Amino acid sequence: MRNFDCTVTSTSSVTTIYNNPPRTEWPKLISRAAESDSDIEASVRSTLEYVQTQGDKAVLDLESRYDNIVFTSVEALKVSDKEIAEATASVSPELKAAIAQAYSNIRKFHSAQMPQTVKVETSPGVVCYQKAVPLRRVGLYVPGGRAPLFSTVLMLAVPASVAGCPETVLCTPPDKDGKANPVIVYAASVCGVRNIFKIGGAQAVAAMAYGTETLAKCDKIFGPGNRYVMKAKQMVGLSVTAIDMPAGPSEVMVLADETAEPDFVAADFLSQSEHGPDSQSILVCTSEAVAKSVEDAVERQTERLSRGNVIVKALEHSRMIVLSGRKDIIDFANEYAPEHLIISMRDPWSVAERIVAAGSIFIGNYSPESAGDYASGTNHTLPTSGWARSFSGLNLDAFMRKMTIQEISREGLSGLGDTIRTMALAEGLDAHAAAVEVRLEK
Repeated sequence: MRNFDCTVTSTSSVTTIYNNPPRTEWPKLISRAAESDSDIEASVRSTLEYVQTQGDKAVLDLESRYDNIVFTSVEALKVSDKEIAEATASVSPELKAAIAQAYSNIRKFHSAQMPQTVKVETSPGVVCYQKAVPLRRVGLYVPGGRAPLFSTVLMLAVPASVAGCPETVLCTPPDKDGKANPVIVYAASVCGVRNIFKIGGAQAVAAMAYGTETLAKCDKIFGPGNRYVMKAKQMVGLSVTAIDMPAGPSEVMVLADETAEPDFVAADFLSQSEHGPDSQSILVCTSEAVAKSVEDAVERQTERLSRGNVIVKALEHSRMIVLSGRKDIIDFANEYAPEHLIISMRDPWSVAERIVAAGSIFIGNYSPESAGDYASGTNHTLPTSGWARSFSGLNLDAFMRKMTIQEISREGLSGLGDTIRTMALAEGLDAHAAAVEVRLEK
């Protein structure tokens, strides 16, 4: 990992500091830890085919096989009204209040994204429209396990609701007692989601992609998951239904100068690292002194965190890079295209305006990445692994389709007729030309 021509000034237990690496070394420094999924492809393909052909029977069998839960009937897979009520009662007032504020902010921000109908008269008598319509049925996958991501429910279900999607299906793995996580269930109910199923893994993706006797086929599937879930999404996304975006391990990049608070930067470094051992945190800063102060703070803070073992493994993929010029810092950030980009520098907006590849940007010392993860209002479902060069973070458009409409009068068609006829005949499509001619001859 440290086979670079640039000067390595530190190789502490925390991470490595690279001092002014030449641009020729940047491709190595922006690399992510590569993980092949070829070993799971056959298993996932088998799961997809099983559910596609056997429907509910396959889902019940796979839940028993992979989640170690034997459901007595298909009906038991769905979270009942009684279970929703029990889940609601079990959530503390403090957490309910937190979810309520997050819900309000997320809804407010996504409501502001509602597209307007476009109407343009492109030439006399030729009127073109564009309108947005919600997807009819969307499938949401929400991981359970040790870190049940109830915040992801809000990030997926709120924009689905704002967009006006008529039907939302949510799948989440059951616990050892065959129950869905109560906070996930409560968050779903807050968002108006009633079709909640206790199905995990690739079988959940398959059920939403192909449909079963119980689950209707979804038009698009959203949400994070483990390697099996993500592989299943990739495979169905190539042939059966749409998915939100490619996804890999989570990542953060912090741009810092002497105005940054080392303890704040370290906290962002570590909050990202606790997502998993394959997460990556990158510091790009203006001096070695800034890097060293952050390095020291990371070491201090790691010792008191509950997921220290996970964090230490994640830090093996992390780096601190010193670049003296602001242009170099901006160029490096755009080359890396981070999922999360925190700018803790003097005049941060002048930096942000030159960023063209990032999932979500956080400005200033008091904008932690965790604010976007939970409650500021922006969406935390973001492109990773450099996909921010070509994909947007999740937004209202992901839950809608844009359709065009045109209305042409006889006079309008007359004005376009020669153009259409000439172009159609040039392509050898005389029936296209005839479709205009037959109208203008009347």
